[in-house]
Amino acid sequence: MKTILDKAAIIKLKKEGFSSRKIEKLTGISRNTINKIWKNYQDDLNSITAKDVKSNIHELTDRIVKGSSYDSSNRGPRKYNFEIETALRKILDDEEKKTQRLGKNHKQKLTEKQIYELIVSQGFDIGKTTICNRIKEIRDEIKETFIKQDYEYCDRFEYDFGEVKLFIAGECIKGYLAVMTSPASHFRWAYLYTNMKMEVFIDSHARFFELVGGSFKEGVYDNCRCVVSKFIGRNMKELNPELIKLSLYYDYQINVTNCFSGNEKGSVESAVKWIRNKVFASKYEFESFEEAENYLQNRLIEINKNSDIEEEKKYLKPYRPMYESSTITENRVDKYAFIRVDGNWYSVPDSLSEKKVLVKSYPNKIEVYYKGKKVASHSRLIGKEKTCIDIRHYLHTLEKKPGALKNSLALKSNPELKKLFDTYYKDKPKTFIDLLRKNKELSTDEIIRNLTPKNQQMQIQERVDEKAESQINELMKLFTGGQRVYH
Repeated sequence: MKTILDKAAIIKLKKEGFSSRKIEKLTGISRNTINKIWKNYQDDLNSITAKDVKSNIHELTDRIVKGSSYDSSNRGPRKYNFEIETALRKILDDEEKKTQRLGKNHKQKLTEKQIYELIVSQGFDIGKTTICNRIKEIRDEIKETFIKQDYEYCDRFEYDFGEVKLFIAGECIKGYLAVMTSPASHFRWAYLYTNMKMEVFIDSHARFFELVGGSFKEGVYDNCRCVVSKFIGRNMKELNPELIKLSLYYDYQINVTNCFSGNEKGSVESAVKWIRNKVFASKYEFESFEEAENYLQNRLIEINKNSDIEEEKKYLKPYRPMYESSTITENRVDKYAFIRVDGNWYSVPDSLSEKKVLVKSYPNKIEVYYKGKKVASHSRLIGKEKTCIDIRHYLHTLEKKPGALKNSLALKSNPELKKLFDTYYKDKPKTFIDLLRKNKELSTDEIIRNLTPKNQQMQIQERVDEKAESQINELMKLFTGGQRVYH
C-alpha cells in the first residue's frame, strides 16, 4: 500500500512536469504504480465536475484523499495446504488437552516458535510468519452457529470411538468404547474392546444391527483410519474398502463429516462422554474384562429405558444375518503346541505340533481350525507377550510323561486346578490325568468340582444307589409277575 503522502508527492511532481521515469528515480516507486495513481486522480477529478455527482460524492472524495492499495482479499498463502493445517490443528488440540490436565495457568505451553519448529520437523516447507498468523486465526475463530436437526426414524446412525481407563484384576488398562447412536429415537449403545482395529470396527456394527434387528438409511462417521484410507487433496477422501463392503451388506449410505467438525455427528460425540461418565465414573475396577463388558451392557439397559428404539425398530431396513467380522490367518504350531496371535501365545491340541492351522481372530476371542474342524477356542488376551493355555490340550503328551505334570505351565496357569492337584493328586498324577480326560468336555469350573474327592465319592455313591435300585426293581418284577412296582 502507498500512503497518502506517497500519493500526494507523486501528484505534485506530475503537476510540476516530471516524467514517470524521473519520479521513479526520485521516489523508488515503480512507473506502473505512478501512472496508475496519476490516471486515477485525473479520472476522479473529472467525475467530480460531472452533473450527477451528488449520488456518489462521498465515494469520490474518499478515493481522492485515500492512499492507493491492492486487492488482496482473495490472496492466500501459496505453500500452506491441507496437510499442514491438519498437523497444526493436531498440535493445538494436544495443547488444549495438556491444559486440561495441567491446569489453565501451567508453564509448559508451547510457544508459537516451538509449534513452527514442530511443523518443520515433520517435513513441511513453510514460513514462520504464515504459521504464527494461522495459529492466531485458529485461536481467534468465531464461535460457530449450529443448525438444530430433526431426524425421522431410520434416517441415520452415528458412530465414534472413546477411550476409558479401567483396572482389570489390579492392572490399569486402556479400553475402547465403540459407541453408536440413533438421533431419532435417542438410543445410545456401546461395546467395550481392547483396541480400535478394523475387526473391532466391523464387529461393533454387526452387534449393533443384530441388537436393533435391522439397519438404517445412512451411517455418519468421522475421518478415522477405519473410515478413510487416504486423503486426496483437501476435500476428496478414499474410503476404506472394508467399510464399503459393510455398507453394501447392510444397505446404508456412508456419510463422512468434514475434518475437525465433530458437531456434524453431535449425537454420538455427546454420547461417548455421557456413557463413559454414567457407566465408568463410579465403578472402574473389575476382576476380568468380560465382567466390565457385562456391567456396561446392564447399565445400557437402564440408560435406554426412555428411548424410542422399540418404535424405531418398526421402520428399520430388513434384518440381515450377523456380518462375519473375523480376521483369518494361517499359523504354524510350534513344538510346545502354541500359536502366536498379535504378540500373544495360545495353546492348541498337542497332536498339532509343527502343523499349520487356520485361525479366526475375533475382537474378543480366537478360534483355531484344522482340516475344517474347530480344535481350540480362547478368550482374546489383553496386552503383549501373554499366554493362554488349556491343560486339556496336553493330555496325550501328559499320559506318556506324567512326571512332567507337576511343574508344567499348563497346570500352573490355572491356580485352582494346581491347588486341587497339590492337595489330592500330587502322588497320583496318572489318576489326575485320567480324570481330566474323562471330564475334558466340561468347563474348567465343572472339572474342578468333579475332581474334588468329596464330589467324586458322592457321584460314585449315586451311581451305586441307582444300580442297586435297578436290581431291586428287577427282582420285584420276578415276584410280581412283571407287574409295575410302585414305591
